[in-house]
Amino acid sequence: MVTQAATKSNWQKVRKLFNDIHLWSGLTSGIVVIAICFSGTIYVYNTEITEMSAPHLYKVEAKPGVQRIPPDSLIASIEKNSEGKVQSLNYPADLSRTYQFNAKKKDDKSRGATYMVNPYNGNIVGNSAEKNGTKEFMSKMFSLHRWLMLDKIETPILKNKTNRELGSVITGWTTIIFTLGCITGLIIWFPQKLRNWRQGLKVKFNANWKRVNHDLHNTLAFYSLIFLLLMGLTGPQWSFEWYRNGLQKTLGTYKPKDKPGPEKKNEVKDVKPVSLDSIVQPVISLSSVIAIADKALPYAGDYNIQIPQEQGTPYTISKTKIGFFAPAAADRLIIDAYSGNLIRTEIFKNKPFKERVAGSIKAIHVGNVYGKFTKILYFLACLVATSLPVSGTMIWWNKLKQKRRKTNLVFKAQPEFVTV
Repeated sequence: MVTQAATKSNWQKVRKLFNDIHLWSGLTSGIVVIAICFSGTIYVYNTEITEMSAPHLYKVEAKPGVQRIPPDSLIASIEKNSEGKVQSLNYPADLSRTYQFNAKKKDDKSRGATYMVNPYNGNIVGNSAEKNGTKEFMSKMFSLHRWLMLDKIETPILKNKTNRELGSVITGWTTIIFTLGCITGLIIWFPQKLRNWRQGLKVKFNANWKRVNHDLHNTLAFYSLIFLLLMGLTGPQWSFEWYRNGLQKTLGTYKPKDKPGPEKKNEVKDVKPVSLDSIVQPVISLSSVIAIADKALPYAGDYNIQIPQEQGTPYTISKTKIGFFAPAAADRLIIDAYSGNLIRTEIFKNKPFKERVAGSIKAIHVGNVYGKFTKILYFLACLVATSLPVSGTMIWWNKLKQKRRKTNLVFKAQPEFVTV
């Protein structure tokens, strides 16, 4: 009995410690967490919202029996309009979507502009430089999520940091604190009597509002925990180099900046890159590249094709599957630009587990791991995360009022002493 009592007392002490950490980490970071999670909730569907606001840029009427124009024949028109050189092509599997050509001027240090082209008549329907209210709103949501919109303030707040760097540091540390809150929350979620653990999985909607609020905080956080941890553990890598390096070292993919990576060997047997000196034929067409890629990767998917910009450089092709449960990770091909030979094939699912995780960090953070399915889950989890500081503060405030009420009752119950 003494041992059980001592054990219980120790558990209560440990639980109180984690409860205090959970409470004060939540109270100190709550407002910033709401801003980060609210903007993240909206930004989960950035692509979908952006396309809905300007459907003419992305959607066309598919014409039955009419073949799409070969993308090669459109490059000259794109380069004339952009006054630059086409760098890449997004070639969709969906026949009702536009081609997207990225073009950049010679001395342009930016990513250039993306030109949307109707694949049935060759008309340029617009480009990514066009502004609209929705794109500006989503840009502000991204700024709020990454830098708390401090990058929009022109006057420097600190002398030794830009406003963007300051915002990044604040969001980075807030995310770390939020992750700590998730871990401590899981610990204090377990009841003192483990046989009562099922109580933490449901909400008693027939109870008073204080109990409902308490149950919503505990239950919704528990169901969302795995997604909140994935978001929290991956987020700080964009704020801190030491965190990014540590994450890469943990995954075994860290490479020092001054150390070149290992040279990759050809994964396709009996195929040798053809020397440019021995080739007299012109560069193979994009249509031929797509045909070669279709044979190497025989499934429905969208292509991103990096077009050679210099002599001797190959085509780099990435292909991603389409569908409700389609993985975001792409398979990759390197194709000789003169012979059409496959130089290298990289199948994502065949890579070591650590490399797959390292290559999916962004997808894991934004919820694009398995297409629309995980986006829905992340959207709901972000909504829960946005509500947690509010419901948690209400729990703390109610307990504080309850303690004050008890203190007042005890004080009133004290006998009055009259001094003669």
